[in-house]
Amino acid sequence: MTSRLNFYIASSFQNKQHVQTLATELKRHGLKHTYDWTKTEKAVTFDELASIGEAELEAVKKADILIVLLPGGKGTHVELGIALGRDLPVYLFNEEGFLGSEASSFYYTSGVTRVEGNQQKLVQIILEKHCFST
Repeated sequence: MTSRLNFYIASSFQNKQHVQTLATELKRHGLKHTYDWTKTEKAVTFDELASIGEAELEAVKKADILIVLLPGGKGTHVELGIALGRDLPVYLFNEEGFLGSEASSFYYTSGVTRVEGNQQKLVQIILEKHCFST
């Protein structure tokens, strides 16, 4: 595996702070964030939606792994689908677990690693799976 692992974090605006914290921690370990959507505002026009959508699509395509922080919205699940279709490893994180009414069958497909608990556990699992020292 490359020594410079590219990652993308899919989530909802309500998790913006968690996404920023996780990205900072992963970058501290030498991983590269393909796109930080938390620096953008919510789109209000079709042109803004198109621009953000293209940026996020390219970021998922450039990623070596996708991290999904739940709960997530429509965009999060579209990004999950793109990653699964590209055979990218997916790390699905939810502090509460995965058996609620919102769970998707895609959470249980091959290539998806489900992690519950805290974000430090998630970081440790990613680093261990991709040969980084913690």
